[in-house]
This record gives sequence, C-alpha cells and structure tokens, in this order.
Amino acid sequence: MVDGGMSRRSAAKQFGIAPSTAIKWVDAWRRAGSYRPRAQGGDRRSQRIEARTEVVLALVDETPDFTLLETAARLEDEHGLRVSQSTMWRLFFRWDVFRRPN
Repeated sequence: MVDGGMSRRSAAKQFGIAPSTAIKWVDAWRRAGSYRPRAQGGDRRSQRIEARTEVVLALVDETPDFTLLETAARLEDEHGLRVSQSTMWRLFFRWDVFRRPN
C-alpha cells in the first residue's frame, strides 16, 4: 500500500498497527528488501580472548594445577587483558583444556 502511494501512517491505521511499526517495517523493506528480523545477541567479545589463546594455553602448560581465577589474574597482570571466570571457562571448554594431558 505504501508503494502504491499511501502514507505509512495511513497504512498503519488501516491495518490496525502502530504508526511506528509501519514506519520501521517500510524502512526495513527499503533498506534490506525483506521483513526478516535482524540477528540478535551473539558473541561480540570472545575475539579478545581467542586472540590470546596461545598465551593462555602456555600458562596452562606452565602451571597445570591452575584455577580459572588464577589464570585470569595472570592474563591481566602479564598481558593487560581483563576477563571473567566464565570467559576463561568458555575458552577452556572450546579448546578442550580440561582433557589435555598433564
């Protein structure tokens, strides 16, 4: 209807939706050619720790009786990268650190 000349607000009223919704849908259609929603969430920060994987694995090899917090603290002290315990866990899980031979 909007492509046929109707305003977005008039189209919204006819379909019983909020004008802001019609405006956003038309903008999305014109921008992307689709009404599909954009991707949400996802990992936006693991590249910081992944870039230091070799360093972290070397720390683990150097001190096999590590804790996640100790490894994170050393990473911050020695390389200036501050990460949480859960970030360390996910890195270790991805790289199967818990199954590595000592």
